Amino acid sequence: MSTTITQPAGESRTTESTGTRQMVSFHLGAEIYGVEITKVREIILMCEITEVPQTPHYVRGLINLRNTVIPVIDLRTRFGLPTMEQSQDSRILVIHIGQKMVGIVVDGVDEVLRISTDQIAPTPDTVVSMGNEYLNGLVKMENQILILLDIDKILGDDREVLESIGQM
Repeated sequence: MSTTITQPAGESRTTESTGTRQMVSFHLGAEIYGVEITKVREIILMCEITEVPQTPHYVRGLINLRNTVIPVIDLRTRFGLPTMEQSQDSRILVIHIGQKMVGIVVDGVDEVLRISTDQIAPTPDTVVSMGNEYLNGLVKMENQILILLDIDKILGDDREVLESIGQM
């Protein structure tokens, strides 16, 4: 089962005139992250991932999605977070990077959020655990902070690895 992200007729995913952005929010452990909806092709249930030898520890392997082979990265491992068993909430986000697709394993997908650009605060210089260059900002929510990721930069660093397993 998969969820394909579709855009309602006549509605823009990023509305410059009103200053809003649509983000797909997901979680890794206790943290909530967001990526631009325009980067997400679809969200799929966990499926069989074929391991590829001699790849970095964060590369889970390859999946066959409707006759398209897609490399899959474990974002939890990529960020240096402790490993965790897959749960029924675990998902693979199929992300566009340029003209190619990459799967990223997340602990769970939460919702699509419409965020006003006024709500987005710059990332403080003191945030260095993941590196400011990978963040597009922070959004204060009711009880948590939504961390906005620049998925192109995060996965762009893996371009060489992904090319080596035959995708990009």
